Amino acid sequence: MDKDEFAAAVEAGEPLIEQSMEALKRYWEARDYGAPPEELERLRLHSESLAQAVSDYQLRVVAKARGKILPPLH
Repeated sequence: MDKDEFAAAVEAGEPLIEQSMEALKRYWEARDYGAPPEELERLRLHSESLAQAVSDYQLRVVAKARGKILPPLH
């Protein structure tokens, strides 16, 4: 993977990062405004899920850049 391919792969992940940050923001806002526990748990799980997806994506981009092969995702 050359420098341009790496930059393109990183850029391709930016919408996912934005979604993750928005989900975290929605969780914090709900917590601050006293949302019901069930809603807070739903928002927390959604935020954590997106954060994990970002982490997985970035790990795979770096692994590919280094020539490593990772097992498929679930």
